Amino acid sequence: MLRAFLDLAPRALTLLPPEEAHEVTLRALELGVYPTGAADDPSLSVNFADLELPNPIGVAAGFDKDARVPDAILGLGCGFAEVGTVTPLAQSGNPKPRVFRLMADRAVINRLGFNNGGHEAALARLRRRTPKGIVGVNIGANKESADRIGDYVRGIETFYDVASYFTVNISSPNTPGLRDLQDPAALHNLLTQVLAARARQMAAGGPRRPIIVKLAPDIGEDALLGVVGELVAQGVDGIAVSNTTLSRPGLTDANARQAGGLSGRPLFQRSTVMLARVYQATGGKIPLVGIGGIDSGAAALAKIEAGATLVQLYTGLIFEGAGLIQRIKSTLVAAVRREGARSLGDLVGREAAAWAAKPLDG
Repeated sequence: MLRAFLDLAPRALTLLPPEEAHEVTLRALELGVYPTGAADDPSLSVNFADLELPNPIGVAAGFDKDARVPDAILGLGCGFAEVGTVTPLAQSGNPKPRVFRLMADRAVINRLGFNNGGHEAALARLRRRTPKGIVGVNIGANKESADRIGDYVRGIETFYDVASYFTVNISSPNTPGLRDLQDPAALHNLLTQVLAARARQMAAGGPRRPIIVKLAPDIGEDALLGVVGELVAQGVDGIAVSNTTLSRPGLTDANARQAGGLSGRPLFQRSTVMLARVYQATGGKIPLVGIGGIDSGAAALAKIEAGATLVQLYTGLIFEGAGLIQRIKSTLVAAVRREGARSLGDLVGREAAAWAAKPLDG
């Protein structure tokens, strides 16, 4: 009964403004109003940067900005949770309205601008929880910060004891100038300092926390190799591909003219092509997180075949409901069995060449 109710919930929630619907969802999860996932098939287990996960599915950053429901996300059947993006100081983000559903396109445009309650509030919640499962922290910089790189360093230092891993978000289009940190020279400076912060924590007796860098899908083809080359040279533990896009490929909804980052089904091809190109550029030696337009089991499988070891959802859940998680897992298990593979890892990147050859916006 509860599962059927929650599968109908996306339709009911569309009657509310997007941010109100999001808050209702978070409160329901805080209250434990969600179906718990069944035990995972062993073929779905995956190792990502020495982290052992029961399955490769997570919810993308932006859903749980303030670390309110990481355990509920795990309880829904995800193999890992990621909170944030969180900035050192609380900030309200951009003026409302700032989130727009594109119902005809199965998409969302947002220009939230890293609205969150800041480091200390998120840290307090993470410290209160019983440590279990893989919970990463997505870190960002305050809009008005005079030292954005310093903000990322503070993120590492603040959350080191409670984070399973870190995602360095330099790809949101809604904080002016943030994407400039993807320039190889700026990226070199950023990662040098972020990795030095991790080294200090390890020297003090802390464990080695993996560091993932999240890229925008709008990096030019000529620039992508330079960006990836810097990530390889610095030895990051993972690359997340991708954040929302400023492109507007073939949209029909009236809200398509809104400013901000586009997510959902129209982002699928661009983000998957870029994922495959990053996989090729790294020679498959750095594990990737595939994000963008996953709203079915087939879409998740395509990300994995294009080179993703892990996948993350968000907009797909808005339109498909929490049952999407189990449907994806069923599709992935069936694919492993159909191919006679030992595990899902055997399917990673097997279609990367075909995807990399496609146009970004097909």
